[in-house]
Amino acid sequence: MKIFGVTGWKNAGKTGLMERLVAEITARGFTVSTVKHAHHSFDVDQPGRDSYRHRAAGAQEVVLASPKRVAVMTELRGASEPALADLLSRLAPCDLVLIEGYKREPHPKIECWRREAGHELIQPGDPSILAVAADCALDVSVPVLDLDDTAAIADFVLAQVGL
Repeated sequence: MKIFGVTGWKNAGKTGLMERLVAEITARGFTVSTVKHAHHSFDVDQPGRDSYRHRAAGAQEVVLASPKRVAVMTELRGASEPALADLLSRLAPCDLVLIEGYKREPHPKIECWRREAGHELIQPGDPSILAVAADCALDVSVPVLDLDDTAAIADFVLAQVGL
């Protein structure tokens, strides 16, 4: 299983790029899974639903299954957030896992950068960032790709991971 990350500060275009990359790379015949890091609390369940009630009652894991999808929800209940490697080991085999976020992890990644967001580049201090996808020209030591050129970014990612 190959992995490649998309990172950057808030409002840099990470999620949009992830969405476009998944569509582009799957259209080329590869299987893709994703991992997204959230810095805030979230809930994929809804109060009042049976699965929510199972978790509220104290279940550590709840598997919600239907003919269309399966979801596994794990309550940490005070335990540490799992390491990225642990999360990756839980995934079914696929050709590529795209990882959104996880700025401080050492896997290869591309940084999204938009001038109007006003953030400093992460790349100059992070050797795991192999390229920058930006909305303008930049003077950096790695390739700069057009943030809107999904095909070129997909070409870069697939070449980097050997697919």
